[in-house]
Amino acid sequence: MTKESKETNANNESKALSLKALTKSSVWDVQENDIFRMLAAAEKDAELKDNFRHYASLVRSAFMIEELKEGDTANQAKYTQLGYKVGTINLGEDASVVWAIKKRPIMRVTDLTYENIRHITAAKLIEVLERNFGGGWESLSQSIQDIIETGFDISTTTLPKDRLHKKGGMYDKKVADGYEVLEVEKGLWVEAIFAKVKPEAIKPRMKFEEHNDDLDDEDADVDIVDDYNKPDEDDVELEDPNDDEINENNYRTTFDIEDVDDEDAESLSDYIADE
Repeated sequence: MTKESKETNANNESKALSLKALTKSSVWDVQENDIFRMLAAAEKDAELKDNFRHYASLVRSAFMIEELKEGDTANQAKYTQLGYKVGTINLGEDASVVWAIKKRPIMRVTDLTYENIRHITAAKLIEVLERNFGGGWESLSQSIQDIIETGFDISTTTLPKDRLHKKGGMYDKKVADGYEVLEVEKGLWVEAIFAKVKPEAIKPRMKFEEHNDDLDDEDADVDIVDDYNKPDEDDVELEDPNDDEINENNYRTTFDIEDVDDEDAESLSDYIADE
């Protein structure tokens, strides 16, 4: 996609965007004139006045806003010269406010956020890194690295100056693949930081199978047997087929006593006899 087509798509998206649909991420896609257009379109909406602070806070996340006095043409001209867009917002019931707004510039790595990282190009990122660099990629804080890597594929290599641009090497391959490059000199060595816009990941959606009402009768009429409390076969006490009812004729408590070979041992039978 060419730069012109990207700008056309961005303009079409900003025109279709409404104030209510604005988010802290999408607000970075619009410009100053778009903000005034959306506010003008919402003037007849009763919710605008009630929720004006909310919308103002949303716009402030991506724009610098100065509230000016009505009729103060000198001050309005001053902000216009500084690159601000000045406009009047009608809040209904003869209430209005004058705003001077300007898109927040992304100049330093500390200006990068999770909301705006996907709204800059790789060339813009390299420009920001070049303005802040000194120690290379590792000199950035982990939080800044995490923000950058949510929107860009980043890879680095450190080689001697005479080897970095070796024909057919990593440098040539990355450039051919559409990466922007920043070179950071480190004495006789050079660290090359490659950056390329990362495609947005498509979030998978869970697909639930629809209930089929046309099930066969055999599948529908399934008897569920609860065997949880059923004893195991090994635990079942088998009935002895020869086990008759116990009575006084078949119940025996006597037992035979064998003689003990030990002559010194006293016979249990003798003891019983003595008793």
